[in-house]
Amino acid sequence: MECWDTIADYAFRSIGYGPRLLPRTDFTLCQQFTLIGSGMIWNIYFGALALCTGFILAVAVAMGKASQNPWLRKPSELFIFIFRGSPLFIQFFFAYFFFQSLKSVSPFFGPFSSAALGALIVLFLNTAAYSAQIFYGALRSIPKGDLEAADAYGMSGLPKFRRITFPTMLRLAWPGYTNEAIFLFHATTLVFFSGFPARQQGGDALYYANYFADKTFNPFVPYPIVAFYFILLTLVVIGLFGLMNRYLNRHLPQDARKKLRIRPQIIR
Repeated sequence: MECWDTIADYAFRSIGYGPRLLPRTDFTLCQQFTLIGSGMIWNIYFGALALCTGFILAVAVAMGKASQNPWLRKPSELFIFIFRGSPLFIQFFFAYFFFQSLKSVSPFFGPFSSAALGALIVLFLNTAAYSAQIFYGALRSIPKGDLEAADAYGMSGLPKFRRITFPTMLRLAWPGYTNEAIFLFHATTLVFFSGFPARQQGGDALYYANYFADKTFNPFVPYPIVAFYFILLTLVVIGLFGLMNRYLNRHLPQDARKKLRIRPQIIR
């Protein structure tokens, strides 16, 4: 019953519900599982929102890079180069101090210096750049026969993009985009170690794991718990993206359907 009390007290502590003081001594396994699991709420928040919003920007940037118009192509190439060419941790670092300087200019920019918004913007731009490159490669891989068939049927502009270009691009890019989604959720662990402050000690999973490791001088309990939670999260992502992959390939013969190959990136 004591463990259930711990879960009731600390399950939502990372978002401001529960005791403000963390346990100080006699840490139990239940406390570590509960608090680290509570911190996973932030990791899911960062990953899910950045992935959903970044998808829209990624498609736009990929189309811009594939455009013949240099006013669209060059900015898109520069955007992808900057965010793929610099480490994510450094992007967090510069974004935090940039938002802090804006905060001194106007109080309107105050929320941007918090992790909930500022770090989310960085993750949104970063995953948009990587996803845009994936989508651009898929655009270049669309069979010319599909596009010529659309032209023969009199399709052009938005109808051609909506019915031919976009679905084919998405189908070809989906396995690579799945890997990007997995890496994005893993990258959320950098947020509270990059300058963005944790409000009222309400950090993510790694924040709490680091707290327990510092207090107990034993990293071999909290860090494997973090790994356990992220493995579960990865399985959920693979399952959801696998369903979408089957939907995108539903019109193809069984032996021609593109299967997901999960290859999480350790170093970008």
